[in-house]
Amino acid sequence: MITVHFVAHHNPADPGSAQVSVKPGKSLMHAAQSGNVDGVAADCGGSLTCATCHVMVREPGLGKLPAMGPDEDNMLDYAAAARQPNSRLACQITLTEALDGLVVDLPDTQY
Repeated sequence: MITVHFVAHHNPADPGSAQVSVKPGKSLMHAAQSGNVDGVAADCGGSLTCATCHVMVREPGLGKLPAMGPDEDNMLDYAAAARQPNSRLACQITLTEALDGLVVDLPDTQY
């Protein structure tokens, strides 16, 4: 099991806002859904047709992720919250052992 920390927009200093443990191989979006994390809507269910699983990935985890593909890059332009340099779509991040302890910030809105 690996642990992921979801930080609510209203509480950026608390990396324990929501803590979820999942098996490697799951997407970050599925981890948020299984942990009932508020702030990750995931309306399209991970099919990369919306941007409602927008998150901002903190270092050092960001540097451990594979490069973003062009479809994810384009879809982030439609995110409701302003895109940041560390913005990613949670549906496109596959969790691995190397990402244990990953910390992601949630935007103030997905709509």
